[in-house]
Amino acid sequence: MSLRVRQPLHRFEPIRPDRLASLDAALPDLDWTILPPGTERYRFPAPSGRLAAIALGRPGAPRVLLVPGATGSKEDFVLLAPILADAGYRVESFDLAGQYESAAAGPLPGRHFDYELFVADLVAVLESGDTPVHVLGYSFAGLVAELTLARRPELFASLVLLTTPPGPGQTFRGVRWLGRVSGLVPPHTIASLMIWGIVTNRNHTLPGRLDLVRRRFGYTRRASLDEIMGLMKHTPDVRRELARSPVPKLIAVGDHDLWKVAQHRRFAHRIGAELRVYPAGHSPCETTPHQLARDLLALYARGR
Repeated sequence: MSLRVRQPLHRFEPIRPDRLASLDAALPDLDWTILPPGTERYRFPAPSGRLAAIALGRPGAPRVLLVPGATGSKEDFVLLAPILADAGYRVESFDLAGQYESAAAGPLPGRHFDYELFVADLVAVLESGDTPVHVLGYSFAGLVAELTLARRPELFASLVLLTTPPGPGQTFRGVRWLGRVSGLVPPHTIASLMIWGIVTNRNHTLPGRLDLVRRRFGYTRRASLDEIMGLMKHTPDVRRELARSPVPKLIAVGDHDLWKVAQHRRFAHRIGAELRVYPAGHSPCETTPHQLARDLLALYARGR
């Protein structure tokens, strides 16, 4: 698409940064339920159940896995995935257990949506093809990717944390609008506030995008959202393992993310990651995909 590929694989002719910014600024509204041409749909048999998944690009090409977060879905990458596929990668994504078209997947009766469940699913997806894999975790999925890298580093060619909470423990403590009281607010209430903000379009999302984010709530299991909010209040600390990992790491955030850029910068320094900041909010993959793709391809070129 916007990055002109030339041989050998992973080498590309970069477009001027101002041109990429112009391409992102000119993005039209679209129907986000329509996947890019050539996208393959399938169901992946994960430990938690059958996950709705997609793939785009030549089979056998180096793998990129884009993992959406809570309230998200694989459709969040419809603008980013084709750019990466055109650059020679096999791009995959899936809905997390309990979310959107993976709503039926989840814990056994009497169990909970916990980090073990999400990590086990991610490991299974990574092991389903050639490894190592370039992994991007979006928001909550970035926390899952961190834990997975700490446990199974050989599966990763690189790690990208896209607007992921910057730090372990009670991750909401750094959120701009919730931080001071987040320790006292129960997970169900945090989930309710998140749903309210999305449904009432507090971020002034375009109609096509808003239709998808509202539609997903008709499928997503509320219990999964509540329990994910609880997980984000008790995230294990794997900063030491991340810092020791030799794989290239990138933290990609919008300058108006939920967490301040200074927090992301400190976390990037702590784990030895690069930091890239875009003129965006919590969703650079949706609003600045060309600029994000440029930095991903540069990172992949340094991976295994």
